[in-house]
Amino acid sequence: MNTITKLILLLLLVGSIAGCSRKNNTFVNRNWHAVTTEYNTLYNGNLGLEQGKEELNQNYADNYWDILPIERMQIDENIVLPDSIRNQNFGYAEEKAVKAIQRHSMLIEGKERNPQIDEAYLLLGKARYFDQRFIPALEAFNYILRRYPASNNIIHARVWREKTHMRLENNRLAVNNLKKVLDLEHLEEQDIADASATMAQAYINLRHLDSAVVPLRNAAEFTGNNEEKGRYFYILGQLHNRLGEISEANAAFDKVIDLNRRSPRIYMINAYVQKARNFEMGEGNNYKLREMLRVLEEDRENRPFLDKIYFQIGEYYNRLDSINIAEDYYKKSLREPASDIYLRSINYEILANINFDRTDYLAASKYFDSTLAEMDPQLREFRTIKKKRDNLEDVIRYEDIAYKNDSILQLSQMMPAEQLDYFKNYTTDLRAKLEADNDAVAIPVNLPAIESRQPPTSARTFYFYSEARVQQGRQEFLNQWGDRPLADNWRWAEVSFEREDAVAQETGLSQQVLDNDPRLDPYTYIDQIPTDLAALDTLTRDRDFAYYQLGIIYKENFKEYKMAQARLEAVLEISSDERLILPSMYNLYQIYQTTDQGFKANDMKQEILENYPDSRYAAYILNPESIREDENSPETIYAELYRDFEAQNFNEVIAETNRYISEFAGDPIVPKLELLKAQTSGRLLGLEAYKNALNHVALTYPQTQEGKKAQEILNKTIPQLRGLKFNTDSLQENYKLLYRFDVSEQQAASALKEKIETAIAEINYKHLSVSVDVYDPDEVFIVVHGLQDINRAKGFAELLKINEDYLVEKESMPISTENYRIVQIQKNLDDFPRPVE
Repeated sequence: MNTITKLILLLLLVGSIAGCSRKNNTFVNRNWHAVTTEYNTLYNGNLGLEQGKEELNQNYADNYWDILPIERMQIDENIVLPDSIRNQNFGYAEEKAVKAIQRHSMLIEGKERNPQIDEAYLLLGKARYFDQRFIPALEAFNYILRRYPASNNIIHARVWREKTHMRLENNRLAVNNLKKVLDLEHLEEQDIADASATMAQAYINLRHLDSAVVPLRNAAEFTGNNEEKGRYFYILGQLHNRLGEISEANAAFDKVIDLNRRSPRIYMINAYVQKARNFEMGEGNNYKLREMLRVLEEDRENRPFLDKIYFQIGEYYNRLDSINIAEDYYKKSLREPASDIYLRSINYEILANINFDRTDYLAASKYFDSTLAEMDPQLREFRTIKKKRDNLEDVIRYEDIAYKNDSILQLSQMMPAEQLDYFKNYTTDLRAKLEADNDAVAIPVNLPAIESRQPPTSARTFYFYSEARVQQGRQEFLNQWGDRPLADNWRWAEVSFEREDAVAQETGLSQQVLDNDPRLDPYTYIDQIPTDLAALDTLTRDRDFAYYQLGIIYKENFKEYKMAQARLEAVLEISSDERLILPSMYNLYQIYQTTDQGFKANDMKQEILENYPDSRYAAYILNPESIREDENSPETIYAELYRDFEAQNFNEVIAETNRYISEFAGDPIVPKLELLKAQTSGRLLGLEAYKNALNHVALTYPQTQEGKKAQEILNKTIPQLRGLKFNTDSLQENYKLLYRFDVSEQQAASALKEKIETAIAEINYKHLSVSVDVYDPDEVFIVVHGLQDINRAKGFAELLKINEDYLVEKESMPISTENYRIVQIQKNLDDFPRPVE
């Protein structure tokens, strides 16, 4: 290529660039910028927008247990920093839109000459909308409406503006503006669909469900997108369901089903599920519902949604009271891959309630645990289930105590011959089971319950400590390997022996093992039955208290009045503990009233008024308002005890809490009293006493707030307090002055306190104060507070000693506030290092 040719090409290139200037309103310029904008910049930007929307759809999980939103977009509550984006695809789309505007806009003489720039602003607004930057998105849509009133995108811009208003919670404004859009003539069907769907969502947001029905139906009819059509008809069915219009709801769900493969199958499956829930069961037509569910179950295309189908079959049998079959289907639903993030928690909750109704509280608690693991902690239902699960801890514990102690007490009341007969029957049954099971493993011997509960297995007993287990292992070896010689490579050695002899030998050995098995000896169990009166009294007391606590828990926490009544009536029948009888009677009186058992309520009322006329429960019956005013109520008494605690009357607080803990046995105030007693013990007796008292609260009342607080203190605070060491730094600030007195010297201590207070007033040391602090049961301190450093503390002590008006002869001890705190916590004043004079 010669020099002249190169020069010509260069001139042509420069001319073409100059000819494509955004400032020249020529045919070539307009079309070059329009084509470049549409088929390059905007094309790539729209690709990014669609990829971002697809990513949103994939990450969004619909909650079919609530009304679906019109648009699949999860609002992110996290704040995004300026110039940051949530999604790279939307950032890319916005970048392309801005690039199109900046490089190809031909705003000449106040008029845009590039017909694609309104498309660029529309893309800009959508990218910002899906990136959840709604204010900037609104600016982009408003710009189109202001600058391009003749644009063919004007309707799109108006609809998208109202969608943005709706996201900004301006729902009423959106509805009013969309009504104006829908009143326009010559609208395209998709514009009608988009505007109507947005209006329906605004009405739903305003909780005007009936107003949302018509626009949503219009949206479903006019949209040309089958995915949208299936979603809109499904939501329409949900709205009709909420409004109690079952036939209209089923008609909408039928529309979804008729779409079949033209719409996502998830909508069709859920439409069938909703129709199943709406089915009115009755004699003669239940088979129709079961047949519909059977067809869904057997359709291979529905395999990804078997969790929903099995769940609905479980609901079908549950409604028929076939609980065992229903339970099987709920479990089958859980075993399938999840197509609904909420369904697993619902399955677990239903199974938990089934087991709770069966009084299998251990299984119920496990299912509640699984429910909580699958559920969003932010949901209100989470807190309700969590509380129910926590309450089950106490139910499990007290039911186990009641069951076990009842069984042991019944055994202890049998005559020796009856005990022997009972355990002979038990061991005979157990031997039959072991003989039937050649793989039986010996387990530790425990006293079985009266209902013949088998003892639990324990892994803590060393194998060769038990002859029975050794014999059992030998038997298992013979069963698997035969009679092998003791030699190398015994597994692969060929051994010949007579099978009949081996079988006979094995059988004899098996019988020998069982004959020596302590589990099959009735006296193994009889020897474990307690006979000591103190032990039996403890079992009785614990059982009675467990029954009372169960009655209160079922009544107050679960509103299970039938179960509460049974437990409290048992207390009256079996217990002689006066602390439990009267509160049981009063709670039964309340239960009888609540459950319309008028005669029983009246009888219980008369018995309380006649036998306990001066009790607070009698006062409550005669005047229910007195519960709030009762000076002897647990709450009032607790408040008084706490005031005594703050006044350092520690001995009195401990004595009174012990008395009221016994008097209010079973009352919810007891854990609070126990925690107050623990705190008092710590203040009076030191860290070790505090730890022991907290441990008692945590173990005895684990599900109460007080029990949890005690456990938290044990875990976090106690180790920190143990690690406290005296600070010997001479530069410490904030000191106290201590005067030690024996507890028997109260009069002398009071006199010194008055003398120091007089001195403080006369020399105008207003920043100082004096208190009497309890140290331990034998010693108290007179403490001067507010001294800035050790020299000022010593100086004030010297002033009191030499001033003729005071002449305090008692030896004083300066100590920093930090070290004084350690002294009071650890009760180690004698270990405190005295400063060298």
